[in-house]
Amino acid sequence: MSIRRVVPDLTTTNMDLMKEFYTRVIGLRIVMDHGWIVTLAAADRPDVQVSLMTHDATAPVVPSASIEVDDSSHQYRLALEAGTEIVYPLTDEPWGVRRFFVRDPSGNVINILSHRA
Repeated sequence: MSIRRVVPDLTTTNMDLMKEFYTRVIGLRIVMDHGWIVTLAAADRPDVQVSLMTHDATAPVVPSASIEVDDSSHQYRLALEAGTEIVYPLTDEPWGVRRFFVRDPSGNVINILSHRA
């Protein structure tokens, strides 16, 4: 298993204000904008990212973090075997990811995803 990136997901009720703050004050640039989720990255380090979310388009909650792995199906099997609470089942999303949400031992919801080829 390979972890490709870990991205904090910040909930907001004012996307425009948050985009302005993270671009103007922090210096990140927008690399993805679906309206309900915006991902920003450092210009010189595209792997350094933060996502802003008003809600999740298909899942019941906004996760605390997203962890991209090379095989989300494998990670899903491991989560099931470990008895981990699945908050959102393994799903192929229309924007090109295969993902699921789990709850960690402290109650944080984590989005585990991989990009579909």
